[in-house]
Amino acid sequence: MEPSSRLPSILSFVHAAERGSFAAAARALGISSAAVSKNVASLERSLGVRLMNRTTRSLQLTGEGQAFFEKARVAIDALDEAIDTVAAQRAEPAGRVRLSTGNAFGNRYVMPILPQLIACFPALSVEVDFDDRRVDLVKDGYDLALRGGWIEDSSLVSRHICMLRSVLVAAPSYLSEHGVPRTCGDLERHRKVAVRFLTGRVARWAFREGGAIEEMEPQAPVLTVSAPEAAVEAAVLGVGVAQVGVHHAWDHVRDGRLKVLLPDQHDAGERELALQYPHRALLAPRVRVTVDFLLEKLAQSEALHVPPERLREFAA
Repeated sequence: MEPSSRLPSILSFVHAAERGSFAAAARALGISSAAVSKNVASLERSLGVRLMNRTTRSLQLTGEGQAFFEKARVAIDALDEAIDTVAAQRAEPAGRVRLSTGNAFGNRYVMPILPQLIACFPALSVEVDFDDRRVDLVKDGYDLALRGGWIEDSSLVSRHICMLRSVLVAAPSYLSEHGVPRTCGDLERHRKVAVRFLTGRVARWAFREGGAIEEMEPQAPVLTVSAPEAAVEAAVLGVGVAQVGVHHAWDHVRDGRLKVLLPDQHDAGERELALQYPHRALLAPRVRVTVDFLLEKLAQSEALHVPPERLREFAA
């Protein structure tokens, strides 16, 4: 099939499949029914398969026709979106943006900057779900998700924000009463605050031993919580030693309410925080400006980008 006739043939087929007749497709395209029929027949000859069965009253897609229709519809939508995107470059981004984020991170880092986003783009309607479960962006209808962990889903676009490293901390008041642990073994006699995930698993503490990383579950914790921010608060209140995310603890560490423990032995991990969204031929303006805004503002957050070596300045 000649390139010049390929697109008209595909458009004729898609419109006929959607509207159920050549006549309806012809009216939508502004051509004759005979031209639609000729275009569809030409497409079938080019592909070497029958795409639809015709009667005088109806059209019925074949299995091959249904498969081709689904792919062709996506391609046409992408072309329409390309046109809309170019036209929208001079227009204000508008519409709903759905974002999924964890409870602790969303409340601490996303909520404070959302008023700026809305002020910059008043035609946006932002819908945020605070949920620690892993959502399916496509199935659940989200435009964006902020995810922490080991990012593996290659079907999504992932924009790196920062590394999510952990740190071992305790309050100065607790350390003055119970002493400062100098080795991993010293932790056995200390009170510990543990964090339990939604899966029921307790977060393990990791240490570097002779070039290897050894993990341990905090034994006999005096307190177990399901929220990382609660573990930080417990440590500040002097309950015991806690392993928490640097981004949750940084303000308290910097201000002296928490001290860093065993910085040369504790392993901070290599989890990542990423902004993810589905692969699309083109990104809608409402989503594009939200992505750019979040990346810019989160890059400016000191707590999300604390160098490991700086934590040593606050060691007990």
